[in-house]
Amino acid sequence: MYAVVEIQGSQFKVEKDQKLFVNRIDAKEGSKISFDNVLLLDDGKKVQVGKPNISGTSVEAKVVAHIKDDKVIVFKKKRRKGYKVKNGHRQPITEIIIQGIGEKKTASKKEASEKVPAAKKAPAAKKAPAAKKAPAAKKASAAKK
Repeated sequence: MYAVVEIQGSQFKVEKDQKLFVNRIDAKEGSKISFDNVLLLDDGKKVQVGKPNISGTSVEAKVVAHIKDDKVIVFKKKRRKGYKVKNGHRQPITEIIIQGIGEKKTASKKEASEKVPAAKKAPAAKKAPAAKKAPAAKKASAAKK
């Protein structure tokens, strides 16, 4: 069983007990998180594709560690000018382990039918359009002498 899920703006194909490195997630180490934006779900028999996502399905994961990725070198150069600049940085990432792919528990039909729909509001009275002002008469300009 696998799923395609969107995490922090990137799409990942995930399976149970898989280790992933994703962009930094604001969660404490050891905490459990849930991703609701599941785009595709394959259970071996049936493939479900979301439009744009599958409602009622989520991916559960556990945050293992917050670490830094490998160094990325940024090198700038302008030819024939003697301009060279070398910089680098390490991107912050989060290591997670996928603990399960499953459906959310939805409310039973009885509970859903017992909920009272909100009362409809009366339509607001339409405002009359503001009366248009007549264009002001142009003043006769005094003769120039």
